[in-house]
This record gives sequence, structure tokens and C-alpha cells, in this order.
Amino acid sequence: MSNVIGDKYTSLRFDVEKETAVRADLLEVMDYQYPGQEVDVEYYTEEFTSVCPWTGLPDFGGIYISYVPDKKLIELKSLKYYLLTYRNVGVLQEHVVVQILNDLVAACQPLSMEVEGDFALRGGMGTRVKAAYVRE
Repeated sequence: MSNVIGDKYTSLRFDVEKETAVRADLLEVMDYQYPGQEVDVEYYTEEFTSVCPWTGLPDFGGIYISYVPDKKLIELKSLKYYLLTYRNVGVLQEHVVVQILNDLVAACQPLSMEVEGDFALRGGMGTRVKAAYVRE
């Protein structure tokens, strides 16, 4: 038995999936019936999880998506399943927001979109990340 508190944790590691486990192919879109009429669409979840790429410990947070569609809308069930694929993925909070933005823009080709991640406190420090896209 070791005399140093914490020794048993130094080699402890949880399974962490690579970012390639994210399933952007699950995203589905549907026709926006009013192309040319701009509306703001907002989706959010406060139950987003991914994991720290180094420790495997969970990161919890809210993901907030707002966009102005052009011709396509994101289908909500597919968005939920897509976000669930991050559950065991080791990814930095700053990167996950950009990856979600890029995947959603590729899927629905909006006029503009913003994704914000508001991650829970860890060690007294929270993280809020925003990424935006505007079609040229």
C-alpha cells in the first residue's frame, strides 16, 4: 500500500473515443418552406456531454445553436442523435463548438449560424465558447 494519497489515480484512465467517432452523417435536413423570408431559428440543450481528451473525465454543458436558414432546416431528432455521439469523445471544449458549427453548416447551408457552448465549472473555472458563420 502506498503512503502517498492519490497514487492509485495516476494511472487511472477511462476509454476515450477519437473525434472521428462523431457522426455528422446522422444529421438530416428538411425543406424550409419560406426561402427568402429570414427567420431566426434557435435550438438548445443543457445536457451536452463530451470528455476531457487527457483524463476521460466528463465535460457537461449547454449547447446553443441559432441560425438563419436559406433552403434547409435541421431535423431535430437527427440533431439530438448527432450531439449524443460526442458522449465519449475526447475533445477540447474550444474545439467541440467549432466542430458542431462546421458540421451543421455543411448539413443545412444556412445564411448565418452561431454555436455557443457554455460548459460547467471545473476547478472553479467555467468555459464559454462562441463560433459563427456568415455566408459571403
